[in-house]
Amino acid sequence: MKTNFSIALFLLSFVLSLTISAQDLTKQFDEIVSQHYISNTPGATILVAKNGKTIYRKAIGKSSLELDVDMIPENVFMLASITKQFTAVSILMLEEQGKLSLDDPITKFIPDYPTLGKTITVHHLLNHTSGIKSYTGIGNLVEVARNDMTLDELIDYFKNEPMDFDPGEEFRYNNSGYVLLGKIIEVISKDTYENFIEKNIFEHLGMENSSYGNNRELVKNRVEGYEQNENGYVNASYLSMTLPYAAGSLISTIDDMQKWQNALANNTFIKATTLNKAINGSELNNGEHIGYGYGLGEMNLKGSKGYTHSGGIFGTSTNGIYLIDEDVYVIGLSNCSCNDIGAVTRNLAAAAIGKPYPTMNDVVKLSEDKMKQWVGAYEFEDGAIRHIFIKDGSLKSMRESDTNTVFDIFPLSESRFMFEEGNIEYKFSKSADGKREAVFITDTENIGKETDKPMPEARKEITLSNDILKHYAGKYELGTNFYVEVTVEGNQIFGQASGQGKFEVFAEDEITFFAKVTALKVKFNKNTSGDVESFTLYQGGQETNAKKIE
Repeated sequence: MKTNFSIALFLLSFVLSLTISAQDLTKQFDEIVSQHYISNTPGATILVAKNGKTIYRKAIGKSSLELDVDMIPENVFMLASITKQFTAVSILMLEEQGKLSLDDPITKFIPDYPTLGKTITVHHLLNHTSGIKSYTGIGNLVEVARNDMTLDELIDYFKNEPMDFDPGEEFRYNNSGYVLLGKIIEVISKDTYENFIEKNIFEHLGMENSSYGNNRELVKNRVEGYEQNENGYVNASYLSMTLPYAAGSLISTIDDMQKWQNALANNTFIKATTLNKAINGSELNNGEHIGYGYGLGEMNLKGSKGYTHSGGIFGTSTNGIYLIDEDVYVIGLSNCSCNDIGAVTRNLAAAAIGKPYPTMNDVVKLSEDKMKQWVGAYEFEDGAIRHIFIKDGSLKSMRESDTNTVFDIFPLSESRFMFEEGNIEYKFSKSADGKREAVFITDTENIGKETDKPMPEARKEITLSNDILKHYAGKYELGTNFYVEVTVEGNQIFGQASGQGKFEVFAEDEITFFAKVTALKVKFNKNTSGDVESFTLYQGGQETNAKKIE
């Protein structure tokens, strides 16, 4: 009896410890979500699964602001570009069935497609290396998106555009490629893309709340989509669901998406060897590795290998993450393009594997003398020079760049500091010979050695009048389904990219602005009449032009 009692006591203690651990993790999850979403704004549904089972399921915010309806976990959202993984897996299913080869030229299935003498393969469509111009970058997307098109009309819209580069030479995210993949599915299956996905995937998995999006059909629990401008929240721009097609037209729920991810992990539709081609990136013609495979992108989260994809479309922001060894899946669906759901899913995934990102709640007080010991310049393995200095009683970091942007860093201990978002850290130390060292930690570690390089001057700013600034306000298309809303409040000017927070930019001269929260510079471009028609973004050594569309 004594032995049985001891066993029972042990089991009770074990169960209680598991319960407490689960409660602690739920509390962590709730804190992460509450940092990004509140109850009276557009919201999100979020699910975390471990070993194929749900361990966290949350709805927050409003599914309808007009009707004041709370979000529920069963709400249905546009998946946007998460649709691409369904399209890619469908193509891989057809490959395993011997109905196509990834090396097949697309003209085998679409004979009249003008390839300009180039060989464009199915592979090139899948990994965004075809060179075909993305149709979402042609014309004013907000206006084009209002028009219903047949599939052939949609292909006609972009097929005669000049190619951006030769097939396989570059990676450039491309919605046109996935439209053509949808067409290939229809040619081979002799059915519509919509029917193929619903019959072969949704019905097979019991994804009862998933379908091809349709604006006229009644969909139970479908959310309203929102955007945000200088006046607050507005209804999302109208989008004909004929346009995203196989690149972004599917709708679903967090529960159905878990069924989908379990099917991927369990090789329900395609073999493990085939899935590996989709999740482990791919190569350009010159052998250079790119992180995008087929409908999914590689990721490394705090040393954990996985794959991911996000989506952004009018009034929608979505992101899914799967960590392979830990068998952890996180999916987030939001009904506003005004918040970064990817930051939420990333932080949740890190917490789920026991490697949480720090938050401002973890910040400690540190004397100025303690902080002074790390002041100086550090040269890192990637060639970056970062300067650590004290200003206004707090420690700052500045990487030498075109903008020399200064960031606050906050102490987590005497030698460990974090940036405000928590996903970047410094860890300082001294070697045996007294030399200081700084480790710059993202999802990888970059070691910086002490150097005597002097700190450059911080960027100087000027003040411009509202009369000048108001000409820059508007909506700019920076990339495929990716926009920047420029707003003006008095003598301040702000930028807000799709799915991200609003940040202020500061004038260097009348047309050139820089940010303090991130290393970027923006130059506004005017036409011969003096009207603002675009801006050029300078960031990370790249120049990107963004056309003004509103």
